[in-house]
Amino acid sequence: MPSYSAPLRDHLFCLYDVLGFEAHTELPGFEGFSRDIIEAVLEQANRFASEVVHPLNRSADEEGARFDQGTVTTPQGFKEAYAALVEGGWPALTASPDHGGQGMPHMVNILFEEMLNGACLSFGLFPGLTRGAYVAVAQHGNDAQKAIYAPRLASGEWSGSMCLTEAHCGTDLGLLKTQAIPQADQSFALTGTKIFISAGEHDLAPNIIYLVLARLPDAPMGSRGISLFLVPKVMVNDDGTLGARNAVSCGAIEHKMGIHGCPTCVINFDGATGWLVGEPHQGLKAMFSMMNTERIAVGIHGLAIAEASYQNAVTYARERLQGRAPSGPKNPAKPADPIIVHPDVRRMLMTQRALVEGCRMLALFTAQALDVSEHHADPQARKAADDVVALMTPVVKAFLTDAGSDVANLGVQVLGGHGFIRSNGQEQHVRDVRITQIYEGTNGIQSMDLLGRKVLHLNLLEAFSKPVADYIAAAGEGPLSEFVNPLSAAHDLLEDATQTIRQNAASHPDEIGAAAADYMRLFALTSLAYLWARAAEVSLPKSNDDFYRAKLATARFYMQRILPQAASLHAAITAGASPVMELDEAMF
Repeated sequence: MPSYSAPLRDHLFCLYDVLGFEAHTELPGFEGFSRDIIEAVLEQANRFASEVVHPLNRSADEEGARFDQGTVTTPQGFKEAYAALVEGGWPALTASPDHGGQGMPHMVNILFEEMLNGACLSFGLFPGLTRGAYVAVAQHGNDAQKAIYAPRLASGEWSGSMCLTEAHCGTDLGLLKTQAIPQADQSFALTGTKIFISAGEHDLAPNIIYLVLARLPDAPMGSRGISLFLVPKVMVNDDGTLGARNAVSCGAIEHKMGIHGCPTCVINFDGATGWLVGEPHQGLKAMFSMMNTERIAVGIHGLAIAEASYQNAVTYARERLQGRAPSGPKNPAKPADPIIVHPDVRRMLMTQRALVEGCRMLALFTAQALDVSEHHADPQARKAADDVVALMTPVVKAFLTDAGSDVANLGVQVLGGHGFIRSNGQEQHVRDVRITQIYEGTNGIQSMDLLGRKVLHLNLLEAFSKPVADYIAAAGEGPLSEFVNPLSAAHDLLEDATQTIRQNAASHPDEIGAAAADYMRLFALTSLAYLWARAAEVSLPKSNDDFYRAKLATARFYMQRILPQAASLHAAITAGASPVMELDEAMF
């Protein structure tokens, strides 16, 4: 049977060895979070994820969420686990103390979300969406909305969901038709239907707070005419108690490839009462606070599934006996050696390991910048960190989910035929992780956001490339050269690809779209190379310890077996849009 336990020593290595978390806790508001406290929090989080949540993963996949005349019932065990989640204060880790939260660094929450979603992604979606709703209300709500809704979303007492997509519009939200009609009491009556709404109806919390994109009667066409509204499933009295049911209902739930335990809903608003969040026609700006939170969270979904798949692949490879090692029997007392001795199995496991650990470092690197952008005393430091967050958010979302899918497929391959069997759990990882490349903006959209908007329009590449160039220059020649030289070569390819696209895009409008996916991967591979070089740097002095020796071996594998993909990506990018666009539409 599959199992899950968080790799806590790897987590601490990323925090303290690679990213200097001790200094990070000197930021205003983080001073009380000593290493003892952080370790205790992570240990308790692992206990909750592995002992309470993970046992639900298989049964929730088999049972699924159930729909009956507008009511959705979650799988057995979800209600009890959610109650324990709220009682433990886990949803409020990073919420403001002003709203009853613990005010912990985002870096710690990243690791908690990895554990929760590695244990059961279907369950983890509920508090993840609630956290996004909390961020939107806390940042853009008025004082009354913050007073009533923010504390209850922060604690998880009420859950949250966001309602963007309609049947005729997904990526192009400018086409949405849901209407919001002003009422005499300053509220709005919302009418329309939203689809693909994760956790849009369920039995885990007494109220669900929908953040809904809709149009006012005088709204201009397109995305500039979209406003954001807060619509409770159950009306809320002035004192925070619950009143009558609002005119919002679930019309159906989807039958899906994966994440069966989390309902994906059709939500109908039939003159439902809601309130404007932020300014009229500025809904996308406010909603992006929630969406960017969710995009990083979805990247963590990919990392979480990758870690879970890797763990089970390693366990199986140590136990499964097949054939003999090429160098001779490793276990002559038994009829065969464990498959972990075979080079091709090692190749798959090392690929999984290098991607999982590299992606974890990238997620934490981004979360570190997010913490700085919110807590540093210097406005210039906050702005610089915010640029890093803006640049890296689409990379975290897209690359970590692509890697999650790749790693999950390798997990099936390591088990062979047994990986294809449901009872071993690996095929569920493949099904569950697949949606992460699609929802919260497809990875193609993330790639175009990175290249077209963040790099070419906003010129944010320097926020990443300058620290990398400085690191390379400071390293010089020496024991780190086996890690820094490949990083330098990849960084040069990234810079050259950026310049080539910038030159060609002015006269060839298809250039950005044709190059975006390859550019995303080139950027991400270079980012991981930078972080693996830093990991190698702190591991070299401690290489007599097997833990750090393993980090060096994984860093070498990454530089020698994964990073060389950068050259082929650069070649594809510099080939231009012509090979992509040559065929007419009718020729497909």
